[in-house]
Amino acid sequence: MSYPRANVGGMTTPRLVEVTKDNVGAACALSVAPHQRDYVAPVARSLAEAYAQPDVAWPRLVYAGDDLVGFVMAAFDPDCPIDYFRCGIWRLNIAAEHQKKGYGRFAVEAVLAEARRRGSESATVLWVPGEHSPEQFYLRLGFEPTGQLHEGEVVARIRLCTPPGALPYFA
Repeated sequence: MSYPRANVGGMTTPRLVEVTKDNVGAACALSVAPHQRDYVAPVARSLAEAYAQPDVAWPRLVYAGDDLVGFVMAAFDPDCPIDYFRCGIWRLNIAAEHQKKGYGRFAVEAVLAEARRRGSESATVLWVPGEHSPEQFYLRLGFEPTGQLHEGEVVARIRLCTPPGALPYFA
């Protein structure tokens, strides 16, 4: 299933697509920049984790037109005893050649829209600190470190609010 996309000024905006038997191979071949490999798991590992937790994991591919440009996986587990695992981004991989084009921002905003649709009041993300970590990216998007660490990873949270009259990205 493909989620809606728009065509603005002749350019196709990014869209999220569910992982299927037809696109899983391309998804597993997606590769981040070499200096980022220590900071994010390969898509194949993420999909294995999604397979093991199908009621929690929410994996999606990011396409721009017909091009696969990224992968995002969120988790929605409102009953999780660990509060920062109830709603959040587990993985974000943007193909090396497609970075710095807004696809990562799009993917995060799509996850946050899905979180709002599900009634979540906040969402989290964790990152490994370091020279090439995604810390600055997430801080620019409004995530704030909570002061907690989980297995050496920084826990950050963003508060969600739905503007009056706003419609979710995905109905």
